[in-house]
Amino acid sequence: MANPWLSIIGIHPSGRDGLSAAAQRDLDDASVVFGSPRHLVLGQVGEKGRPWPVPFSVEPVLLLRQKAKVAVLVSGDPFHFGAGASLAKHLERGEWRNHPQPSTFSWIAGELGWSQEHSHCLGLHARPLETLRPLLADGERFICLLRDGPAAHSLASWLCEQGWGSSPMWLVSNAGSAEQSICSASAEQLLGQLRDEAASAPVAAAFEARGGLGLVQVPGRSVDMFVHDGQITKSPVRAMTLAALAPRKGECLWDLGAGSGSVSIEWCLAGGEAICVEQHVARVAGIAQNAQRYAVGLKVIHGDSLTSLDALSPQPQAVFVGGGFDMDLFNALRSRLRGPWRLVVNAVALQTQALLMDLHREHGGQLLQLQWSEAQPLGRMQSWNTARPLVQWVWSA
Repeated sequence: MANPWLSIIGIHPSGRDGLSAAAQRDLDDASVVFGSPRHLVLGQVGEKGRPWPVPFSVEPVLLLRQKAKVAVLVSGDPFHFGAGASLAKHLERGEWRNHPQPSTFSWIAGELGWSQEHSHCLGLHARPLETLRPLLADGERFICLLRDGPAAHSLASWLCEQGWGSSPMWLVSNAGSAEQSICSASAEQLLGQLRDEAASAPVAAAFEARGGLGLVQVPGRSVDMFVHDGQITKSPVRAMTLAALAPRKGECLWDLGAGSGSVSIEWCLAGGEAICVEQHVARVAGIAQNAQRYAVGLKVIHGDSLTSLDALSPQPQAVFVGGGFDMDLFNALRSRLRGPWRLVVNAVALQTQALLMDLHREHGGQLLQLQWSEAQPLGRMQSWNTARPLVQWVWSA
């Protein structure tokens, strides 16, 4: 498109003086300018300005598509935790012009002497702090955009609660402007300071993780890391189950009879998405707690696995059944699912194990019997406590 109708303009606290000549021309030519109240003042747009709706939506911009010259003002680089991508996914390439500025991440990395490619750059405006949990490890560096001044207190408090209170931390207000200020101390020390006086917005936080224990990076995490009522796939079996499910980034798992949701949580931590189906309401609540704790993208459906299949979307690349598997469920899955998908079923009950042996004879796949024992106290001594044998069937459609 030779004449784009939309200009996406990054702006800094320096205002119009920091814009390129091309960005200034597009801003002047626009008949409508969207942005936060602060950005509209910085851009000196006067009566052309329209604040973003609350909650945020790009719909007002899209309603003017091809009807007017429109500009939007955002912080720094519009396509790095900015509104650029939110707009572009509704448009055809060529409908917009992009005028990026150095991002807040760039300013702060330069101030601290950090390489951006080796730092975690995150926008925490509307994301839970638990998003940090899988990334935390000793020495890892983070630069985080925050919603407001009180959010800086929340971040310092959360780091202390998670055992990372000794992490060096920097709070940067008005990054890149003449009014830029930096306050630095450990997260624990800053927490005390922020109780008395909130950080000045706009504010971002940087910290180098110190003092805590990072999340184990392979499947088979301890059962103590999950909320459960005893109905949970034990760590050794879960490790083998995840290996059989073979998660790949962006793939979807259906976890039928999910129990605690531990298999789905570990699938999501490997980069996938999951849908859990569980018929016990208390376990549904436990799955939701586990998902919140690790800030993973899974949905939970309360219901029976067989009758819930029609409501599940999108189609999965893998299906795990940890309980309640029968021939009706197998036939229903085969009739509903299209394209390549893989199935993993774990069974302890003899009747289900017999069914898996029959299905293995008829359809092939891999059939394993898993047996293990754990050392447990026996009076003043110890003895092996043998777990129930488990049969696992792995099959690909």
